[in-house]
Amino acid sequence: MKGNLLEGADYLAQGFKLITQPGLRLFVIIPLLINIGIFALLLSLTFQQFSQWIDDLMAWLPSWLEFLRWIVWPLTVVFVLAISSYLFSTIANLIASPFNGLLAEKVEERLTGEPVNGPETFAQLLLMVPKSFAREFQKIMYYLPLALLALVITFIPLINVISPLLWFLLGSWMMSIQYCDFPMDNNQRSFKAMKTALGQYRLTSSGFGMIVMAGTMVPLVNFVIMPAAVCGATIYWVEKLKHATPQNNARIKQ
Repeated sequence: MKGNLLEGADYLAQGFKLITQPGLRLFVIIPLLINIGIFALLLSLTFQQFSQWIDDLMAWLPSWLEFLRWIVWPLTVVFVLAISSYLFSTIANLIASPFNGLLAEKVEERLTGEPVNGPETFAQLLLMVPKSFAREFQKIMYYLPLALLALVITFIPLINVISPLLWFLLGSWMMSIQYCDFPMDNNQRSFKAMKTALGQYRLTSSGFGMIVMAGTMVPLVNFVIMPAAVCGATIYWVEKLKHATPQNNARIKQ
C-alpha cells in the first residue's frame, strides 16, 4: 500500500500549528464553539450511561463467566469510544460543515497563494448550507452499510473479539474521509474521486484518520480536533491528494 502512517499523523500535527496563526483564528472560532458544545453534551450523556451498558452486556452472559468482566470492560470502552467519537464528529461536522469548508478554503489560499472559488459573503455562505448537508449525507450513507457489517460481526461468537478493532479502523477511515472531503469538495472533486484519491495513499490516509480518531477520544483535545483536522486535511490535499484526482475527470457533475 502506498503512503506512510506517520506521514498521515504528521498532517494533523501541522494542522494544530495552523489553527493558532493570525488570519485563521476567526475561521476556527465558530467550528470550535460548535464542537465544544456538542462534544460536551454527548460525551456527558455517554459516560452517564456507560456503567449501565456494561451491566446490561454482562447480564447476557452466564454467571460463571462473570470473570470476563475485566476483559469486557476495556473492549467495551474502545467500542463505545469509537462509536461515540464518530457519531459525535458526524453531528458536529454536519452542523459546522459550511464553516469547515470556509476554513479549508482559507488554509488552501494561504498555502498556495491562489484563490479558491468559495463564498465571499455571509449570504453566500448560507447558500452553501444545503450543498454541505447533502455532502455530509453522502458520507453517512457510505458509512451505514460498513457500520452494519461491523455490528453483525460484534454479535458473532469468537469472531466478535476483533469487533473493537474493526470499529476503530472503520472510524479512522471515516475520519479521513470526513475531513479530507472539505478541501476536495471546495475544488469540485466528486465523492467517488475523493475516496479514490484517499485509497491511492491508503497508509497516509489511515495514519491521518487514526490519529484524528484517537484525538476525539481524549478530553479537551476533542474540542479542538475538528478545526485542526480540517487544516491538516487541507495540507494533505495540497501536497498529495490534489495530484491523485485528475481535474479533467474528477469534477463534480453539474
